[in-house]
Amino acid sequence: MYEFVTGPLAWIAFLIFFIGVIVRAVLYIKGLAWNLDRVAYRDFPAAGAKGAIRSIVAWLIPFGTYSWRQNAAFTVMVFVFHIGLLVTPVFLLAHNLILKERWGFSLPTLPEPVTDVMTILMLLAALLILLRRFALPEVRILTTGYDLLVLAIAVAPFITGLLAYHHIGNYQFWLISHILSGEVFLIAIPFTKLSHFVLFFMSRAQLGMDFGIKRGGMKGRGMVW
Repeated sequence: MYEFVTGPLAWIAFLIFFIGVIVRAVLYIKGLAWNLDRVAYRDFPAAGAKGAIRSIVAWLIPFGTYSWRQNAAFTVMVFVFHIGLLVTPVFLLAHNLILKERWGFSLPTLPEPVTDVMTILMLLAALLILLRRFALPEVRILTTGYDLLVLAIAVAPFITGLLAYHHIGNYQFWLISHILSGEVFLIAIPFTKLSHFVLFFMSRAQLGMDFGIKRGGMKGRGMVW
């Protein structure tokens, strides 16, 4: 079972992930192309590029935007959650040992106590985000079963991985569950809201370009919208 889930099944999961993400990106760009102000983008490329970079960087920095500063507690939860979600699996020692064993390469790794703490903090942040969804009426009314399912798919590999790492209960069961839930996570990314880990950069770049062109590049010619 272990050989199967870390071999053929892992290949299938990664193929669906990579192909699906590329398709989502292409569809986003094609859909966007019909709505662009082509004259503005053609005549003010520098302003657009600066606006895109400024927008992405600002949203990647805690409290870098007005929206982040409006709700400090939520901002901390979001950043702790996403840093744990993205950084921990990539630089986890166990994952890189599998990469080296199966595919012949590995990435730098973080000390295991560090990734352990990051996982726990990420799960705590996920719990607080979940409680916030039910505690605030304006968020609760927008919450659906789909949102809860997506969150469950995101945290399942971390819960099972934590239980396996600390040998709580049946180690083999939690290990296989961890691998399977991780593969479900990868497969789900192109088809769910989890795709925002790629589309975030594209949408922020597009909005930043619009703002940079229409509020910056065209100002000198008296063409501010």
